[in-house]
Amino acid sequence: MKSRLLFLGPPGAGKGTQAHLICKDSGLLHLSTGELLRDEVSAGTELGKEAELIMNKGELVSDLIVLSIVEKRLSKYDEGWLLDGFPRNLSQAKLLKDLLEKISQPIETVLLLNIDDQLLIKRMLSRGRKDDNEEVISNRLKIYRDQTSPLVDYYKNLGILQSVNGVGTVEDVNSRIKKVLN
Repeated sequence: MKSRLLFLGPPGAGKGTQAHLICKDSGLLHLSTGELLRDEVSAGTELGKEAELIMNKGELVSDLIVLSIVEKRLSKYDEGWLLDGFPRNLSQAKLLKDLLEKISQPIETVLLLNIDDQLLIKRMLSRGRKDDNEEVISNRLKIYRDQTSPLVDYYKNLGILQSVNGVGTVEDVNSRIKKVLN
């Protein structure tokens, strides 16, 4: 199975669920940038303190801080990993590619979970979260589409993009992903 992976897909597509299952089954390190940032803050590291000051202001942590945290984690773990939630745009993708080349751990496969917007909206509304209303969800999907479309083309041009139908049971989607990754 491929061992250096990146998951892409719209909010609500099931990336986190599938990433967790794939990592549990294969022993890959699951790198969710949100979790990585929270871990650094909890550990009280210099990067964590810097990130915390920024996050407490409600601002986004810079690409360079996120990359430093990713590099720190990957440099200690070369048995395979799955990145989830980063990169979010083309600039981040290029910075990540440079970092991974520097540490000799290039991405082997980028997996795109495809799912229809109407189904995503229905799925996200059923979660019952306070901030999940149709207008907010539609806006999040628009932002995702605007920022991620270039990523899809970027990874397709690198020859490492695989697309998987994200519709169906968790087990069905997981089975499709495993076929692509083997």
